[in-house]
Amino acid sequence: MQYINLYPDTDQLIAKHRNKKLGESPYIHDDVIIRDSHIGAWTEVGRNSHIVESTFGDYSYAAGDVSIVYADIGKYCSIASHVRINPGNHPMWRVTQHHMTYRRKMYNMGEDDTEFFQWRRDHRVTIGHDVWIGHGAVIMPGITIGHGAVIGSGAVVTKDIEPYTINVGVAAQPIKKRFDDAVIEKLLKIQWWDWDRATLEARFEDLYDMDTFLEKYSEG
Repeated sequence: MQYINLYPDTDQLIAKHRNKKLGESPYIHDDVIIRDSHIGAWTEVGRNSHIVESTFGDYSYAAGDVSIVYADIGKYCSIASHVRINPGNHPMWRVTQHHMTYRRKMYNMGEDDTEFFQWRRDHRVTIGHDVWIGHGAVIMPGITIGHGAVIGSGAVVTKDIEPYTINVGVAAQPIKKRFDDAVIEKLLKIQWWDWDRATLEARFEDLYDMDTFLEKYSEG
């Protein structure tokens, strides 16, 4: 059987991806739109993503086709492809919910409805540190997700999420905690995500073993 590569540059793209090095400047892939946002160090934003009026913390990454609007993303977050954070709403209370009633300029109906857009700005999404959001998840406006939480693939988050909980489904519900309450409390007090680069490098191997980590860095 003969295999045919329809995209001659595929091997080069794969090699480029595998060999990339992150650093103080964000690693931004092709066809990415970033507007009025702050992107931290050691970050990566995948192809066809867009980030609008948001903050994106150090060491976080977003795979391709991610939409982040009016949101604050913590450090060390892992955001899979096709995630939507703070999606747009439609005015269901009006005679028509079509966007011509707020994107008026597009239809030559006067000025855009700034009050409608401001509502979305006022309902920012807040995502803590070390959060993992699975493929295709949707985080609705105004939601807060605690540190260390996990959002399953395809989940729709309509309520705030507690730290270090695993949440799945439509609408998303917690199914279990990653650790027991004592461990969670210690991790939240340590706040390792605020370590500077030198400290992170010095303590890096300890991140692999929870018992060692807590023994070394928990107070008391």
